[in-house]
Amino acid sequence: MSTVDFRPYVPTPGESKIAGDNARSHAQAVVKKDQIISLFDHWKGLLAKPFKGITTNGAILTGLFSLVSENAPTEKALNAIMYLLDQLSAEQINRACFDVRSEQWRNWQNTEIYVETHGLRLEELEPPVRDSVMAVIKTSLSARGYEKTRDIMQLNRVLGDLVGGPGVMGEWSYIFCLFGTPSINEPWGWQLFGHHLTLNCLFIDRQMVLTPTFMGAEPTFADDGPFKGIHAFQDEERVGLELMRSFSPQQQSTALIASSMVGGDLPDGRRHLADGLHLGGAHQDNRIIPYEGLIGAELTLPQRRDLIGLIQEFICTLPPGPLEARMTDIDRHLDETHFCWIGSREERKPFYYRIQSPVILIEFDHHAGVYLTNTEPATFHVHTLVRTPNGNDYGTDLIRQHYNEAPHHLGHDRN
Repeated sequence: MSTVDFRPYVPTPGESKIAGDNARSHAQAVVKKDQIISLFDHWKGLLAKPFKGITTNGAILTGLFSLVSENAPTEKALNAIMYLLDQLSAEQINRACFDVRSEQWRNWQNTEIYVETHGLRLEELEPPVRDSVMAVIKTSLSARGYEKTRDIMQLNRVLGDLVGGPGVMGEWSYIFCLFGTPSINEPWGWQLFGHHLTLNCLFIDRQMVLTPTFMGAEPTFADDGPFKGIHAFQDEERVGLELMRSFSPQQQSTALIASSMVGGDLPDGRRHLADGLHLGGAHQDNRIIPYEGLIGAELTLPQRRDLIGLIQEFICTLPPGPLEARMTDIDRHLDETHFCWIGSREERKPFYYRIQSPVILIEFDHHAGVYLTNTEPATFHVHTLVRTPNGNDYGTDLIRQHYNEAPHHLGHDRN
C-alpha cells in the first residue's frame, strides 16, 4: 500500500508535548492535567472490579478452553527466565515478581506516562540483564513475533527522536514482570508493557496464552536514522482493506458501522480519548462488546480463507504449536465470527475494523496524532489489539482449571 508522509506533522520544538527530560519528570508533569487525571481515575475504577473477561452480553460462555499440550517452547522459556533470575538482586526480584493469580496482570497501560513503581524498567537495567529479559521474550515468541516486538520498540525511539523526547520514549521504555514460579508443569508467565506495546504470556506445561497483546506505532515506519526501513502493520492494513473491498455491496453494507472515523455518522461516545475506536484497550478486561457487522456464516469460501489469513497476521506472534492450536479454535468458531468496519474503503485513508468470536477479539485502528500534530486519524499511526474473550485473557480460565483439576492441587487452592 502507498505510504502517507508523516513529516508535515512533526511538531516544532515549541509544539512538542514532551514535558520533561526523562520519563519520570515527563510523567510528573503530565499527570497533573485534568484529562490524564480523569483517565487514570477511570482505569483505577475498572481495575478495582474483579476479573471476569470480555463478553458480548455480560455472560461468560463456558467450555471454550481446555488444558492440552500445544508443544509450546516451555523448556526454552524456562531456561531463559531462570538465567535472568540468577542475575537479579533481591530488591529487583521483590519488585518484579508476583503470584500467578495476582491482579497485577491487569495493571498494564500503553501510554508513555511512566508512573509505575513495580517491575523492571528495561532502560534502567544493566545491558546484560536487559539482554536476558529480551532472551525470555525471544524464546517465548515466534521469530516473526519477536521481530514485530523489536520493530515497535525501535519505532518508539523513532518517535522520541522526532518530537525531542528520546528520554521519554525510547527503545527500552518498557516494564517487565514475572508471574508465578517458573516451572514445566505449574502455571507461570511474564508481562512486558509500555508505550505502544503490551505482551502478556502465560505457560502451563506445553500450552500458552499470549493475550492481551497490544501493538502500535506513531509513525508506523522509519524513513531515516538507525532504524530506517522498519515499517509496521503493512499486512494487517493491506489484508484488512482487501477483505472489506472483496465483499459484495450488500456484505459491505452489513459490515459497515459508520463511514466516518470522527463525528458524522459515528455513534455518539464511540471515540475515546485514550483508545480512539478501540473497545478492548487497557483495563477493559470486563467490557461488554456486542457482536456487530458481517457474520462468518455469510462469507464465501474465498472470503473465509482470507479472513483466516487476516486473523493469522495478528496472532503470528505465537510459536508454531500454540499458533496451530489457536487457529484450530478460531476455525471451529468461524461461522460465529463477526467482522465490522468503520471509516474509508479507499487506499491511504484511515479505517477501523474488528474481528470477534467466542475465542478471539481483534481490533485494528488508525489514530489521530498524539505526539505528531495531525488532528484527524491517519494511516501512519496504528493501534492493534488481540484479546481472548470469555475469561481466558492472561490464561485466567486455564489457570483456574489447573488448580481445580491437577491431582496435586485437589483439596488445595480451589477457586
